Amino acid sequence: QAELGLNEHHQNEVINYMRFARFKRSLCLKTVDSCFQNLKDSRLVEETFTVDEVTDMLDGLQTVVHSEVESELINTTYTNVLVLRQIFSQAEKWYLKLQTDVSELENRELLEQVAEFEKSEFTSSNKKPSTELIRPKLAPLNEGGTELLNKTVASLQEENEKLKTRLKTIETQATAALDEKIKLEKLLKDLQMIQGDQKTNANQDIAELENKVAALKCQFEKTLSDSTANQKFLEEDLVTTKHDLLKVRDQLSTAEKELEKKFQQTAAYRNMKEILTRKNEQIKDLRRKLSKYEPDD
Repeated sequence: QAELGLNEHHQNEVINYMRFARFKRSLCLKTVDSCFQNLKDSRLVEETFTVDEVTDMLDGLQTVVHSEVESELINTTYTNVLVLRQIFSQAEKWYLKLQTDVSELENRELLEQVAEFEKSEFTSSNKKPSTELIRPKLAPLNEGGTELLNKTVASLQEENEKLKTRLKTIETQATAALDEKIKLEKLLKDLQMIQGDQKTNANQDIAELENKVAALKCQFEKTLSDSTANQKFLEEDLVTTKHDLLKVRDQLSTAEKELEKKFQQTAAYRNMKEILTRKNEQIKDLRRKLSKYEPDD
């Protein structure tokens, strides 16, 4: 006999649900059969039919069968949801969280195992009495609760031992931290004393630096004042020098003009000018003569 790997109580519950599903399936099949029978009784009254008439009959039959099968599939889905709701509600009363693996619903091996289980349970030779004749015995009210409570108590005791161990560890760490705190406080006092001495020395150094800075400031101000006076003197001297330079340039320009004027009045300048004039006339005359002998383009 095929088994589903469940205890006797749960397996009986599965058998009851499969009996209910078989009943609903048989009703659905009877409904589909009646659709075909109604078509035979109401439409197949003549010996010959046209293609359009056959098509019309089949379309009508398809619509009716499609509606019936869809309605039954939807009802089956809702029925399965109600079964899951009952199971989950019972689990939630004991603060359990159940999980389902939808991928296993298409496991061909498991589906064949369920089919074999149904075949072995509902064959005519091995058919069990209906649920009205055999009622599953109720489990003792506190059996599951006692087991769960025992597990809870054991878990709490284990957690308590863990907490005790953790508490001891924390106490050890706290003692070590207290000792470390005392050492740090002593070290802090020593550092404060050292800082007090260093602060006195630092104040003396700061006073000396301030005096040096004040002396340097006075020296800088004096140097700046002297530099300003020197700069003013240099600016005035520069202005005077510029005036002198302009004056010298003017004098030089006048002397050059007078010198050029005097040079032009000399005999040598006039002779040189006459010679240059004659040479220019000779050059022009030679160019005219050469142009006569040049070939025309």
